Amino acid sequence: MKRLYLLRHAKAVPADPGLDDHGRELTVRGMHDAAAMARYLRKNGFAPDLILASTSARTRQTADLVSREVPAKIDYRDALYLAEAGRLLAAVQVLAQSVDGVMLVGHNPGLEELATLLAREPVRRKKRARRDVLEEKFPTAALAVLDFEVEKWRDLRPGEGVLIDFVRPKDL
Repeated sequence: MKRLYLLRHAKAVPADPGLDDHGRELTVRGMHDAAAMARYLRKNGFAPDLILASTSARTRQTADLVSREVPAKIDYRDALYLAEAGRLLAAVQVLAQSVDGVMLVGHNPGLEELATLLAREPVRRKKRARRDVLEEKFPTAALAVLDFEVEKWRDLRPGEGVLIDFVRPKDL
């Protein structure tokens, strides 16, 4: 089994035409939300082996805050900056089989699109409600956790992931 964690970066300072988007940092609220999500991960036994993060300031800060509670190797990648779903999926599909759980820390709309692409349509009402919330909005610092019954990352396919959790900062 493989577990994929999709974490959108926490709340960042507003975009400004005079500032470099890549350099936008977290707000105080964003730092608080990222730390709260990190505690949620630890308390619920969620422990990725590896964190792949975009190189933007806001994703780096989010990943760093998570790693304080959930120690994992962090690999910052330029290719994940504002990446669309296909590029994010490709980054995961080339991972070594020895990695059982990986977290992507990135941006929307790519993360939201990837989550909805990979999550299987649930049958049970509670799980349908979770997916409905995911499809409604993937806000900053939101976390989707998907399980796949595969041995190799390259075998991840659309519609085959089980959405075992979706949590937003306001849910904590």
